[in-house]
Amino acid sequence: MNLVFKALSDPTRREILRLLRERDMTAGEIAARFNLAKPTLSGHFAVLREADLIQSDKLGTTITYRLNLSVLEEAMCLFLDHFGLALEPRPRAAKPKDAQS
Repeated sequence: MNLVFKALSDPTRREILRLLRERDMTAGEIAARFNLAKPTLSGHFAVLREADLIQSDKLGTTITYRLNLSVLEEAMCLFLDHFGLALEPRPRAAKPKDAQS
């Protein structure tokens, strides 16, 4: 879990995860969203892979990244559990009286 929180501690890595939440992306597509040198981004990808938050596939010279959401969800659940915070289901909003039948 320490690797996950280390990965999440950086705003650039959090933004990469947010982008990957929308869809799988190539390294080039992700790099186009940042004003960072490619070696810097490669370092961020390495940290995210080490924490198992992302997975990658290489086809030729193209690397495509995808979010490993189950690891992120597990880390968040463990974090909440550690502090005794349980996720309670939100109560459903009541329907307006004219919509009830």
